[in-house]
Amino acid sequence: MTTNTKAYRAAILHSLADPAAVGVEQSYEYFEDGVLLIENGKVAQVGPAAELLPKLAGVEITEYRDALITPGFIDTHIHYPQTGMIASYGEQLLDWLNTYTFPTERQFEDKAHASDVAAIFLKELLRNGTTTALVFGTVHPQSVDAFFEQADKLNLRMIAGKVLMDRNAPDYLTDTAESGYAESKALIERWHGKGRLHYAVTPRFAPTSTPEQLELAGKLLGEYPDLYMHTHLSENRKEIEWVKELFPERKGYLDVYDHHKLIGPRAVFAHGVHLCDDECKRLAETGSAVAFCPTSNLFLGSGLFDLNKLEAHGVRVGLGTDVGAGTSFSQLQSLNEAYKIMQLQGKKLDPFKSLYLATLGGANALYLDDKLGNFLPGKDADFLVLDYNATPLMSYRMQQARSLEEHLFALSMLGDDRAVKETFAAGVSVHQREA
Repeated sequence: MTTNTKAYRAAILHSLADPAAVGVEQSYEYFEDGVLLIENGKVAQVGPAAELLPKLAGVEITEYRDALITPGFIDTHIHYPQTGMIASYGEQLLDWLNTYTFPTERQFEDKAHASDVAAIFLKELLRNGTTTALVFGTVHPQSVDAFFEQADKLNLRMIAGKVLMDRNAPDYLTDTAESGYAESKALIERWHGKGRLHYAVTPRFAPTSTPEQLELAGKLLGEYPDLYMHTHLSENRKEIEWVKELFPERKGYLDVYDHHKLIGPRAVFAHGVHLCDDECKRLAETGSAVAFCPTSNLFLGSGLFDLNKLEAHGVRVGLGTDVGAGTSFSQLQSLNEAYKIMQLQGKKLDPFKSLYLATLGGANALYLDDKLGNFLPGKDADFLVLDYNATPLMSYRMQQARSLEEHLFALSMLGDDRAVKETFAAGVSVHQREA
């Protein structure tokens, strides 16, 4: 064993596959008394304590009582510049952008401000057990520099990009097709692949980019084949009508992106609340992903996401908080609202499916499932410790729980940042809850 070897003992749970594909019983692995062995920031082994402990002479072992270790949560859609405007009252999508979002994002022309917000944002993610996120910056290149500088300090696996927006926005927040391309290219060269960082070409959404800008965004993806593409799709019915007016020659919202070569592996479309069957089919056959953002969809009154429909078509789906329209950094709270969204459609969200969405499902949506999402040997040691006794009510409820499924469901209904006892990134503790 090397000096960089450490072990963590508690109940351990991780996803192995999508329950919808293999059935619930085959979808996870659970050790009631387990050990997670970490070497040089990677998972070396996971298994029952009785089996592993005799092999760990001389290894530092940290034990957690009444706790559950899971892989780090993955957030497939969030806006770091909107941290300071979370919980802003009373609008639906398009008015909300004009009233709150655009004035807030203006402040990010100041890199010092951007750095301060990025530090607060990352601290909030880690407090909530999220170790990887796909993140919007603003139109300002310095907003992305500030974000990546802060993420790199913590050795986090993060994906982000500069917003592309050359029309239908205030003058103080627009770029041009050419400047957006040039600034994005410079950021890609500076940050993509540095440490655990990845770059996402980021048109805000079709209405705020001209066809010329979308064409150049597609050109960037062609020039750097392992980039991400991150935008919004079919969130709100008025937005969809607006897209039809702006792009009458295209057969639908998704077709705007498809036409400009902004669709395929590592393309992530936030929301997808109002997709038709043909769009779902096209997303699936191109390997594109959709970010399900429950708290945001409810907060803005956007509609109810049809998870079963996308699943039936084979679309990759991750879970997103969409802060600041989303109302919590906590993926436990996202799952709380996701369950209710399914209930309103007469459907159920199984607790093990919830675990999958927040971990391995997100990794799969981001094409990072070779690096993240569960505890298979060789994967990044990004994980968290969940406290069953985080609040008096949780503690009392857990005493009544008679199965793992019941424990897991109660965690997703009652849990938030208080349930996260400790968060690790690449085997290093990056958040410890105050006692």
